[in-house]
Parts: sequence; structure tokens; C-alpha cells
Amino acid sequence: METRSIVRGVRLSVDKGRLVADLIRGKKVGHALNTLAFTQKKAADIIKKALESAIANAEHNDGADIDELRVKTIYIEQGTTLKRFTARAKGRGNRISKPTCHIYVTVGN
Repeated sequence: METRSIVRGVRLSVDKGRLVADLIRGKKVGHALNTLAFTQKKAADIIKKALESAIANAEHNDGADIDELRVKTIYIEQGTTLKRFTARAKGRGNRISKPTCHIYVTVGN
């Protein structure tokens, strides 16, 4: 039994998100939440929210026991990039890229 949670369009770089996702992959849910609570990165709060959503989905939809759940898979893919411009000298402009990502969390026994 596997239950998923997906968060799309998060204003976070893929590489920064993958650093945090690697910390909790394959761990028990309680240990993963504890790890995320004490990780001082922006991605930790976002991934923690996605993991809590997956846990709630497993409990409500499948009637799963929370103590038995593990983080089966967690992966982060690149989303669309927001493109912005800023003024530079001599009438030029520079592009500012604001990356987004999609977070996929699967929990199961």
C-alpha cells in the first residue's frame, strides 16, 4: 500500500531541494519528520509539509498505521522557470531566472 502527495510549482531550486530530500529517503516517517524539523534549510519546511500531507492521505484514505509508515520514494523535479528582467547600465537589461520545482512524496509500509 502506497500513498502519494504532490506539491507543484514550489519556489525552490531543484538542487537545493534534492539535498534535503536525500536526508529522509527510506527512513521511518517519525524519524523523517524529526530530521526535517531540525534542518535549517528553506526546503525542509516545504518538504515537511508535503510529507505530512502524504501521512494524512495514508491515514484517511487507506487507514494506514502511522507508526509503520516509511518514506518509500521522494523525488524533486524541475518546474517552470519564472523569467524576470532588471535594468542595467546603458539601457540594457539582465534576465533573472526564478526556478520552481515539483515535489513527489510516497509513503508506505
